[in-house]
Amino acid sequence: MRRHSLSGYRIGVVLALVLLLGGCEKKAGVGFEEDSLMRIPAGFPGMPEPEDNRFSPERWALGKQLFYDNRLSLNNRISCGSCHKQELAFSDSLALSPGDDGAPGTSNAPSLANIGYHPYFTRAGGVPTLEMQILVPIQEHNEFNTSMPDIVAKLKQDTSYAHAALRTYGRPFDAFVLTRAIAQFERSFISGNSPFDAYSYAGNPDALTESEKRGYRLFTGTRANCSQCHSGFNFTNYAFENNGLYVTYADSGRMRFTHLPGDRARFKVPSLRNVALTAPYMHDGSLKTLEAVVAHYDSGGKDHVNKSKFLQPLHLTDKEKEDLINFLKSLTDDHFVRDKKFKL
Repeated sequence: MRRHSLSGYRIGVVLALVLLLGGCEKKAGVGFEEDSLMRIPAGFPGMPEPEDNRFSPERWALGKQLFYDNRLSLNNRISCGSCHKQELAFSDSLALSPGDDGAPGTSNAPSLANIGYHPYFTRAGGVPTLEMQILVPIQEHNEFNTSMPDIVAKLKQDTSYAHAALRTYGRPFDAFVLTRAIAQFERSFISGNSPFDAYSYAGNPDALTESEKRGYRLFTGTRANCSQCHSGFNFTNYAFENNGLYVTYADSGRMRFTHLPGDRARFKVPSLRNVALTAPYMHDGSLKTLEAVVAHYDSGGKDHVNKSKFLQPLHLTDKEKEDLINFLKSLTDDHFVRDKKFKL
């Protein structure tokens, strides 16, 4: 669930599969806040739930098995969990994670924390629903390197999956069941129990250190202006921006889907929750540390034609950089990355 450089042909294949699977889904009100598997933290809004994929513990359990099943890949070598590791907030520690054939992907594996709140998926925003997302890595040569018909043919021979499909979705194991179940499990990746949450939403003034509080004020203030893009409870506005990482990008970003020059090298603004755990950073994993990330933004970035207007040299002091990094570390949710319910 990592590489997002779909060709025009493959985009068409994905969209055709989506239509076949019933991709025109309506959103319903949240019906799972009280379930321990899907509890919404204080300060968080309700999570949208598709009408054709209402939550149930049984569907969640099926999705969990599929998320960690290596048989999703051609040679049975990798699963979703291979590149999205719980201890790393469901991201990876590599710049580019290897696929089923060992070849590296072309985009850094993003964290899946709070993925159920995202309005669209992949770094270039080319997938509109979480149910559709799994279609991307399945057919990408540098990821699972297979196809949905082949996976279904393989997995429906497993009697445990066959019985679970009938029990949870009332139909034989097929692409509909596979995509919906995995999305069910991923929606439960809810992270909102960090020191920052205790400070901001639980009202504990001692949950953050003085350095972290200074960093928070800098983050939200007009000088650093970080919250212009990294806003809200999930620390992202989900917009597409260019952050001046390069003058010339190997990845065309959102332009791959819109074909608009103004979208060249624009990528979805990532959430900063658990950011201390998700190194390396940027769409290509080119920055290894938070210190390198802060130094990049402090510089104002390189002069790409589509660089965000919000990026300007900050001229932060060493102490301010330290405070800002300490604040970012306060977004780490230790309970989330250790929660045994996510483990097989």
